[in-house]
Amino acid sequence: MEFSVSKSDLVRELGLTQGVVERKTTIPILSNILVETAGDKIWLTATDLELGIRCACPARVKKEGSGTIPARRLLDYVRLLPDADVQIKLLENHWASLVCGRSRTRIAGMSRDSFPELPEMPEVLAKLPLGTLAQMISRTIFAISAEESRFTLNGALLILRESSIVMVATDGHRLSMMERKIALPEMEGQQQFRALVPKKAMTELLKLASDEGDKQIEFAGSDNHLFFRIGDRLLLSRKLTGNFPDYERVLPKEHAYSIVMQREELKASIERVSQFSDERSRAIRFRAVANEAKVHSSISETGESEETIPVEFEGPETEIGFNSQYLLEFLRAADSNEVAFFFKDSASAGELRLHGGPEDVDFRYVVMPMRI
Repeated sequence: MEFSVSKSDLVRELGLTQGVVERKTTIPILSNILVETAGDKIWLTATDLELGIRCACPARVKKEGSGTIPARRLLDYVRLLPDADVQIKLLENHWASLVCGRSRTRIAGMSRDSFPELPEMPEVLAKLPLGTLAQMISRTIFAISAEESRFTLNGALLILRESSIVMVATDGHRLSMMERKIALPEMEGQQQFRALVPKKAMTELLKLASDEGDKQIEFAGSDNHLFFRIGDRLLLSRKLTGNFPDYERVLPKEHAYSIVMQREELKASIERVSQFSDERSRAIRFRAVANEAKVHSSISETGESEETIPVEFEGPETEIGFNSQYLLEFLRAADSNEVAFFFKDSASAGELRLHGGPEDVDFRYVVMPMRI
């Protein structure tokens, strides 16, 4: 195999594969990237057996073929080359020869025979706006459980319906849900599609979205895998198995009280007050009194802090303890000027929503209270 390729094109596509390449050397071939030629393109494939990515790069192919090259070493070296074309040749002994200007390098590769075959993408189930999917991921990914033992919570639930997309994540202490009303013609007359998307796949989708801009993503699912295709780039992931909790039962049906606050003002107040919260629990107190919301925290040996936010509120004085980090993650993901905080009493879950946001978006965030 022999071809020449632009250094900048190769670095861009190699960069997208690095999050998928297997870091551990238990299976050496998975640390390599599969390079294949086809027409006027080269195809790059990486996998860790749970996640796989395949992307293309324009190239001038002199001799067809395929082989594998260590992914990290290839990117680290090519990134340092001058901005010019790189000539790459795979030799009979699986070594790769790279020539760029006056630079000549050889890298030891491996036979492509032991590189795992990725499953073929089935028929497209739906076409989704990439920007919408990226927004849904960024508004739910922080609520995914970090406990590996709770494997059904190590990803987000994706639901496709004829007229909406829903994504939900929870770790048992808080739940984040976003629903976007959007017509999916491919789903017409079909039952809703549900799948658990692993967190790592969501992270890689965010990388693709930041690079691809405002495009459509073709989505498909098989018995074991989920497929996301954007142009010449294909990300595939194993599904998480198991039953996701019934999130609709967790979402409160009604609230006794609500307060509307400026998002930036609330975020800044919590960030300052949380400097005086316990490092492990991150606990702060939220108190609603007549026409005021107060955020308070104290560590006896370090100090204390309190912020007062003027609001419109008429109701009994209520104090609820929350993990400040949980509140901040919602406020950083939200993009509206105002947020609405709904609550009942000190022992019930609180809920944050966008206030005055787009009518076709429903973003709800439920947080369990803490005893302080």
